[in-house]
Amino acid sequence: MTTLRDGPCVDANSRARYCQAMARFPLTKTIKRFGARFKDAGYSLYVVGGAVRDHLLRLPIEDYDFATDAKPEEVMRLFRRVIPTGIEHGTVSVHFEGEFFEVTTFRTDGKYLDSRHPSSVNFVTDLIEDLRRRDFTINAFAADCIDGTVIDHNGGIADLKGRIIRAIGDANTRFDEDGLRILRAARIAAKLDFTIEENTFKAMQQKRENLIPVSAERIREELFKLLDSNHPRKGLEYLYKSGVLALILPELVEGEGVEQGGMHHEDVLTHALSTCEASIHFTKKVEVRFAALLHDVGKSRTARPGDGRTTFIGHEKEGQRIAHSIMRRLKASNEQTTLVEELVAHHMFHYESSWTDSAVRRFVRRVGVNRLDDLFALRLADQAAIHGRIDTTLLDELKARIAAILNEGDALSIADLAVNGNDLMALGIPKGKMVGQTLSYLMETVLDDPAQNTAQQLLAIARNYFSLIKTS
Repeated sequence: MTTLRDGPCVDANSRARYCQAMARFPLTKTIKRFGARFKDAGYSLYVVGGAVRDHLLRLPIEDYDFATDAKPEEVMRLFRRVIPTGIEHGTVSVHFEGEFFEVTTFRTDGKYLDSRHPSSVNFVTDLIEDLRRRDFTINAFAADCIDGTVIDHNGGIADLKGRIIRAIGDANTRFDEDGLRILRAARIAAKLDFTIEENTFKAMQQKRENLIPVSAERIREELFKLLDSNHPRKGLEYLYKSGVLALILPELVEGEGVEQGGMHHEDVLTHALSTCEASIHFTKKVEVRFAALLHDVGKSRTARPGDGRTTFIGHEKEGQRIAHSIMRRLKASNEQTTLVEELVAHHMFHYESSWTDSAVRRFVRRVGVNRLDDLFALRLADQAAIHGRIDTTLLDELKARIAAILNEGDALSIADLAVNGNDLMALGIPKGKMVGQTLSYLMETVLDDPAQNTAQQLLAIARNYFSLIKTS
């Protein structure tokens, strides 16, 4: 990732020349034709916000937002296909030359009564007024859609050079307007490896309770974007120091001051942050990074003092329960919830070369083939956080043994058995609980000896098993 500081020019004068050279936004031919449609009708159109910022930082541009002095109804007259996606706030989506462009009319906002949405908006024709209502200086750029000229009326370029996140105007007011901006500040710090300016950070502390009315979905979205960055620890530490982490993930903060001893040199909370930071080297999945953050979340509730060190017996199961609760509170999907809680539940596996093949098969069945790579990524992150290095010798051996088992096609789930419930009922085994119990017994048999997985052999075993159950 290249930034103004990290680029080819490192002295102040060179950085200034670099900013000046980058002060024209690259416009596609489609955007130029889109902007020309506005200009021909007597209006102006600008690319605004993060797209311009990311261009100045030479980062990939993820999406485009547009602002105009044309009112929504005037935009709708200019184009045939327009969707009024947020027309009450001046936003419409325009379908133009096979692409969708989200366009918002310049506006000022009325009072924010819910720390999230303005009670009213006032459409204006002044771009500067519109930029002044935005959150941070580095998000308040505009680029003319005719010639690409970058406009900065809030000191954004200076803050880019200083690698600073600064609220526009009074930070307390900005966070009173929208509590989610508090999380957004930490998320941008994590994405760009920037520092949050002192007054802006103080306002994050003072206004953190403005996050209380914000929906769980929006909080999860910002939190997961933070974890998806290249510097998640930086953002998480801002959340911790501002008191926000205790507000949105109180179970995690319970690990503060819980010392572990032994090979651990950090308390439970600090180790969680270190593991999350290390996870970026082993996985791109945000759910795995979140599991890395939560993997020891059960330790604070299972801690018991011992001889020279604290023990945390069963912390992985308690952690699974807590992780499930957190994911439900954040309204994550069922798939995301299951992955995170299962990784937390299984992160304490302790492989040794002495494991039998049946033990390896049981491990694969317990974890699930589709979760193995994620669990191994979590293990490596945990190891790196503890030791500052990784040793993959045993893990590589386990992977090789698992690959051999998968290559052999050994049965690892009930669906892999050579018989099913209908076959068992045909033997006279009653439908329901007894069929399920018998299938589980057959599964255990096959895990011990894969050669038993033939229809003839399993039916004979099932018949004998049922006879024993009936007479016991």
